Amino acid sequence: MAVSSAFVVTPKLETLLSRHHNPSSSPAPANLIGVPAFPTNHRKMRGYTRERSSIVVIGLSIHTAPVEMREKLAIPEAEWSQAISELCSLNHVEEAAVLSTCNRMEIYFLALSQHRGVKEVTQWMSKRSGISVSDIRQHWFLLYNKDATRHLFEVSAGLDSLVLGEGQILAQVKQAKEKVRNGFRMTIISGLFEKAISAGKRVRTDTNIASGAVSVSSAAVELALAKLLPGSSAAMLVIGAGKMGKLVIKHLVAKGCTKMVVVNRSQEKVAAIREEMPPGVEIVYKPFDEMLSCVAEANVIFTSTASETPLFLKEHVETLPPAADADARLFVDISVPRNVGSCVAELEGARVYNVDDLREVVAANKEDRARKAMEARVIITEESGKCEAWRDSLETVPTIKKLRQKMEGIRAALVGKFMSKYGNVMDKKTKEALEELTKSMLNNILHGPMKHLRCEENDSRTLRETLENMHALNRMFELELELLEERIKAKLERQ
Repeated sequence: MAVSSAFVVTPKLETLLSRHHNPSSSPAPANLIGVPAFPTNHRKMRGYTRERSSIVVIGLSIHTAPVEMREKLAIPEAEWSQAISELCSLNHVEEAAVLSTCNRMEIYFLALSQHRGVKEVTQWMSKRSGISVSDIRQHWFLLYNKDATRHLFEVSAGLDSLVLGEGQILAQVKQAKEKVRNGFRMTIISGLFEKAISAGKRVRTDTNIASGAVSVSSAAVELALAKLLPGSSAAMLVIGAGKMGKLVIKHLVAKGCTKMVVVNRSQEKVAAIREEMPPGVEIVYKPFDEMLSCVAEANVIFTSTASETPLFLKEHVETLPPAADADARLFVDISVPRNVGSCVAELEGARVYNVDDLREVVAANKEDRARKAMEARVIITEESGKCEAWRDSLETVPTIKKLRQKMEGIRAALVGKFMSKYGNVMDKKTKEALEELTKSMLNNILHGPMKHLRCEENDSRTLRETLENMHALNRMFELELELLEERIKAKLERQ
């Protein structure tokens, strides 16, 4: 854990920030020439700290916020890049990513100042959505550093989804990572998402958590496909395009079905579902008065209507021709009240399954997934620990680079001064030898400090000791201000 303390705005830093705010007052420092002026009053920069930045997630999900609020906060994927750009322009946000789906709206960001960063991002969300800050705070969840990392890993693994282990969220996390990678220079947030994706893949591979239906609609599809003859090409019919019918269609498409007939009273509902399907999926609409002729051509029939009386009785089905490429016509009824009368099951050429048959499958799969979720959390603990170690390994990199850069500057200046006085009496070989000698001396001098700034796997030194060494070197060689200047410069360049 980092040794934290607020950064004191020294007179030198005050002058530096004033020059950023008003470049005409005096020349900017050499390493900041060409950087645009800071977009706001420099006194706000007092919130910057010398401890490492915080990873923060502000989120509202299906578990915490109503759909009406999530709809207003939602950010279409086409606008993610613009949102990231706006977030990174906030004074205390260095890096950012957006994960916005039908079930969640989460903003991950790297905050120069934890409190100020949260305040700025919340105000941005409020301004964009029209929802008050107090309402957002009432329904949000707010996580920092290790907790934020673990949450993203659980999201990627499907442990935070409405359907445990669902696979779509992993693809959405990948999309969020791609938006971060395209056009934005981000190290921490990009790496965090990369490692979350790896963790999500490992959970699915090692636990197979996504296998098995966990809803009535998904169980209906899995059962129907399991009952088909091997190698048969089933003609699928869905009767009813309401919520459950739509889910059946989505699960069929997810299982590779590219053509189906949908019987419904409203053609508009079917057209709306068709719009949501990926290219290559054919959904044929038929009205209710053609239902029996559609059943005659199908060998799998899903029913999910609000009818209070059965749509199919024995006399309706016994006159139908035998099902093509199947030993029996399969009725999967997920309606309550039932759409398929129990008498239909008495026919030799028909098989009938209702909601009660499917609930047993769902319950068994839920228990199995719960066991797998426990295994998944063990994996996530391990993977998030690796992520923290990776982030810790980056902590001392700026000091290592800055210390070497500063010492090399001193060496080069002294050699240059020596050469200006004695270089004219030295041949090329001697000059090269002097360069090599001074560089070798510098490397030997820096060997000890550099060794104590790195956490090697076989080193007994703890991270805390390494960070204490880093802070000590920053003080001794007066690197803190220069490191902060570089953070400000990077922040400005990202804007």
